[in-house]
Amino acid sequence: MNNLFDLTGKVAVVTGGNRGLGKEIALGLANAGANVVVIARKIEDHVIPEIEKCGVKAVGIQFDLLNFKDYSTLFNQIISIMGKIDILVNNAGVQKRHDSVDFPKEDWDFVMDVNVNASFFLCQKVGAHMLENGSGKIINMASLLSFQGGLRVPAYAASKGAVMQFTKSLSNEWAHQGVNVNAIAPGYMDTEMNTALLADETRSRQILERIPSGRWGKPKDMQGAVIFLASSASDYVHGITIPVDGGWLSR
Repeated sequence: MNNLFDLTGKVAVVTGGNRGLGKEIALGLANAGANVVVIARKIEDHVIPEIEKCGVKAVGIQFDLLNFKDYSTLFNQIISIMGKIDILVNNAGVQKRHDSVDFPKEDWDFVMDVNVNASFFLCQKVGAHMLENGSGKIINMASLLSFQGGLRVPAYAASKGAVMQFTKSLSNEWAHQGVNVNAIAPGYMDTEMNTALLADETRSRQILERIPSGRWGKPKDMQGAVIFLASSASDYVHGITIPVDGGWLSR
């Protein structure tokens, strides 16, 4: 029986793949056999060689996802190097915390641009390529706050709710054409984005008490769900959001 999770020969594009969740996602895809393109505003020197140790081709492209007018140039650069795109992981995301009554519009717009607009318009650009080829896997990054409201993060909650919803919309249009569009909702992860929460003794304890698995998530915990949604194992899975949260949502 063929390995349903084998990604050998596939080309995966991971945004925000320089560190944290994105880097571990890129490494997971590479370990499953995929060649990987990492897109980030800055790519540390060690990232691409670390991915290449998995025995695949890896390329880093420094690009600001807020340069929407340059998406065609970015896409053409990837195709010129790799020849195709089989997997897109829209991992890049940002967070801003303020009391809602004081939330600045510039921060609201920034969160929406990175988390919603960049993800959607990359889906649009890469999705057109996948539709032409009759196959492809798109994985968007939702959040527990796609389901819940959170505290002092109205823009983030709104943006991640939008990601989950447009994931469903795209899957409704593209599923019958061979393109799978799904999402993952990471739980509370020990990453730079959650530094403030981890440092807050009370909030950190409250969060941990609700996680049935008894620990915060680690970036490597994302790999299994990503490989599943990127592989032929998920060929009949469309429009869903998989929580990777240690059981948080079940409480």
